[in-house]
Amino acid sequence: MTENTELDTTIHEPSMTAGEVEMLLFALERSRAQFAWKVGGLDAAALHAPHPPSAMTLAGLIKHLALVEDQRTAEDLGGPPYGRQWSGYDGPDWEWRSAADDSPEELYALWRDAVERSRAAWATVLADGGLDQPSKRDAGTGETPNFRRVLVDVHDEYARHTGHADLFREATDGLVGEDPPQP
Repeated sequence: MTENTELDTTIHEPSMTAGEVEMLLFALERSRAQFAWKVGGLDAAALHAPHPPSAMTLAGLIKHLALVEDQRTAEDLGGPPYGRQWSGYDGPDWEWRSAADDSPEELYALWRDAVERSRAAWATVLADGGLDQPSKRDAGTGETPNFRRVLVDVHDEYARHTGHADLFREATDGLVGEDPPQP
């Protein structure tokens, strides 16, 4: 089932007395590593297989979380604008539908690149003042979430979808476990 589709699943544990920023970033990075482990190394058939009664696929999860990373980077963090990889976007659920046309290599590269853009944007905003700063986006209520809220929201998106990926991967090839094996 595997192709050249390596994803980084390394977890770097913080100290037991780490501060808020380090712990929140660790939680996000750990969820990313868990997600990468659950979706990594699969061929197109495994990534595109539906898991009834849901219409979700692992491919759709990968593309959705890549979009979430790029949305938060562009809209909340003031990072790079959406790139050409999202030029076909036509509204809600587009990433879920269009993932069916993407190869494993395209999906994994899309997600890896979005994560790298997000990491760079987080490093910039955190170096420029920390989590209490307002994000660049109005939440639609006249309020602007601070970066702490944005970071927690991104982590929660991973927590939710890593649970889906965990179940789908077990149904695909029996892979189970909480954290990826570490070197």
